[in-house]
Amino acid sequence: MTKTILIIEDDTEINDMLQILFQQNGYKTICAYSGTEGVLVHNKDVNLILLDLMLPGRSGEEIIRDLKEKHNVPVIVTSAIHDVQKKVDLFSLGADDYVTKPFHNEELLARIEARLRTGSDVKSEEILEFRDIILNASEFSARCNGKEMELSKRELALLQLLMENPNRTCTKSVIYDTVWDYENSADDNTLNVHISKLRKKLKECNPDEEYIETVWGIGYRMKK
Repeated sequence: MTKTILIIEDDTEINDMLQILFQQNGYKTICAYSGTEGVLVHNKDVNLILLDLMLPGRSGEEIIRDLKEKHNVPVIVTSAIHDVQKKVDLFSLGADDYVTKPFHNEELLARIEARLRTGSDVKSEEILEFRDIILNASEFSARCNGKEMELSKRELALLQLLMENPNRTCTKSVIYDTVWDYENSADDNTLNVHISKLRKKLKECNPDEEYIETVWGIGYRMKK
């Protein structure tokens, strides 16, 4: 079933760009240009809301609660504000994720997919397959080339994220927020070490294959 995204963004150029981006990636869209309008058009057909924080009239912070009370779906906030405390405050108000402007389209799409998955039928996502890798999320296990892999919690979460997005690049920001759950301990060196260990364990199972490729300056993806 096609998912519907409600875009609440007062900049018409950004709103139009997002509408085109989402439609090209298989989503339906509803557009609003103020918080008040966003609450009015929000309905049971909406699966996710992309909300600009700096809106005319009522601010984004003020309308998150109204949106959630009317129809509780994931809300991803966008803003040029980098203040970590502001992000924490937004989560306490009910926001589900936060994307700093300017953002990569791939990162935004990956975050949207992750939030939509969280609210969908989890059973359909328990078994993931990519080539000869099989990951069982409910049993916290993974096999490659028929061989059981011994993965740490982070390594398994990292492999799961990549396999859940086989056709997209997972940006470093998305990986940090998903695998490390917004912890400050995650950095480029930590991520590189985990990727290296994961590649090594996959290579031990199947020396003839390469499964993970680096997209320089952006992140990682499964190799087609």
